[in-house]
Amino acid sequence: MKTTVEVPDDLYRQAKAEAALRGRKLKDLIVEGLRLVLEAPPKSRRNPSLAELMKHAQGMIDSGVPDLASNPEHLKGFGRDAGHR
Repeated sequence: MKTTVEVPDDLYRQAKAEAALRGRKLKDLIVEGLRLVLEAPPKSRRNPSLAELMKHAQGMIDSGVPDLASNPEHLKGFGRDAGHR
């Protein structure tokens, strides 16, 4: 079965170069990539949560206050649009 699919030029060039570096045909590299994506367990294909994405940034800023949420003054206006105060 022969199928034609539009691929962005930059991605095509990158894939073609990678296939050449591996000494393989572009078609074989594409088939391998599709198999990896389609056979991966669903859990590993999910998008990371915001907490996971921001984990590296936790603790980067020290406000000097151990728990900002414990004092209502620190949360005054939190969640409101800055233009509507």
